[in-house]
Amino acid sequence: MDVSSRTSFAHHLSLVTGDAAVQTGAVSSVVFLRGINVGGANLCKPAQLAKQLSKFDIVNIGAVGTFVVRKKVADSTLRSAIAKKLPFKCEIMICPAKAVVDLVRTDPFANQPSGPDITRFVSVLHKRPQNVPSLPLCLPSDKDWLLKIVTIPDRFVLGLYRRKMKAIGYLGKIEKLLGVAVTTRSWNTIQKIVKVLNDA
Repeated sequence: MDVSSRTSFAHHLSLVTGDAAVQTGAVSSVVFLRGINVGGANLCKPAQLAKQLSKFDIVNIGAVGTFVVRKKVADSTLRSAIAKKLPFKCEIMICPAKAVVDLVRTDPFANQPSGPDITRFVSVLHKRPQNVPSLPLCLPSDKDWLLKIVTIPDRFVLGLYRRKMKAIGYLGKIEKLLGVAVTTRSWNTIQKIVKVLNDA
């Protein structure tokens, strides 16, 4: 690889990992709402919520309740402001921007299987679990797994699941397994978050 290619690659890596945004302290946090717009319950319009909380410079990431908060603000203040705008109670999980960026930097799925029938996911935990199982953990079995947990760094569970109906049931077992409330997003959503962080 020549000098110009190395420079181009380094620039691309910086964009992917969000080094520039994190180092400048331009962003504050990422918010994940648990259990909204599921089965006709806890209905919420995330785009509208972001507008109502525009004083925090919030960017809505899709319809599942995921937001990048560009303004530095205390977690307690942010959580209270969001809760007041929601017509129902739900878990509001707030993570430092750098913690989310670090997930992409480490590329946890580098040596994992991939394909159109496999979804990479990240489950965000309400708090760090006290007990972590031996990893990798495959359910229902190592040979015929529908869900595979690869790693559990701090408040995140990273894994894969097969696009089959039975896999949804195993996703629901993550919460019971760790004894902590969780909300799950696709790896694509996490990458979108990092892109917004880089553009901040």
